[in-house]
Parts: sequence; C-alpha cells; structure tokens
Amino acid sequence: MTTQHRPQREPDAQGGPVRRFTDPSYRPLAENLAGIRAEIDRIDEAIVRLMAERAMYVKDAARFKRDAFQVSAPARQAQVFAHVRDLAQRHQPAFNGGFEGLPDVVEAAYRALVAGYIACEQQYFGQTETDDNEAPKESDR
Repeated sequence: MTTQHRPQREPDAQGGPVRRFTDPSYRPLAENLAGIRAEIDRIDEAIVRLMAERAMYVKDAARFKRDAFQVSAPARQAQVFAHVRDLAQRHQPAFNGGFEGLPDVVEAAYRALVAGYIACEQQYFGQTETDDNEAPKESDR
C-alpha cells in the first residue's frame, strides 16, 4: 500500500477554517486567517513600541551600575521573571478555554528579551565613565 504525500504549503489566509475546537463553548475571533494575522500585526506594533520604550530605560540604567555584574543583575533578573509569570497568570484570558502554558511562553520570551537588553546595556556601560561629582553614600563612608 502506498501513501501519497501532499506537498506542504502555507494555509490560505482568505479561506475558511479547516479544523474546529472540540470545546462547544469556543468562539472564533476572526472569520479567516488574514483577520487573525491583522490582529497579531496590530498587537506586535504595540509590543515593539513598548519594547523600544523599555530599551531606553535599560540604556539609562547603565548610569547607575558600577560594574558588569551590576549590569547583569541576576537577582533582578529573577525578580523580573517571577513578576512576568505572575502577570501572565493574572492576564490569562478567561474566554475560549484560556491559553494553557501562557506563563511559560511569557517567561521564555522575557528570558530572551532580557538577555538581549543586557548585551546592549553592557555595550552602553562601556560608553560611560565614573561620575566624579557622585556624592559618597552612607554605606561608602
């Protein structure tokens, strides 16, 4: 018995769905894949705008660090990862059965995001110098 293989191709963005969820309470979010992609593009626009804003704060943070260890700030990284997991859990969609695994997806994305930001911040840190006008702290005395 021979099995014929269909050549793989991208789905028709204008076509109707070819599968359905078994959950009878599931409600479609768009009429076709093109509609879904348009919404994803809209969301990506907002995400990238916010990432660019975050990047400028990351750059400015280099002014407050004394060395490369402080730039990487492993304890702060752990705080961020725990915080975004909590946010993902709180923002878990309550409709269409939610999105199981959202905290894992968000944490994985943030781990990659933070690694990229830290690499850039290390470069920016290298473009700084000690501020001679810095006031001594109580702990430095």
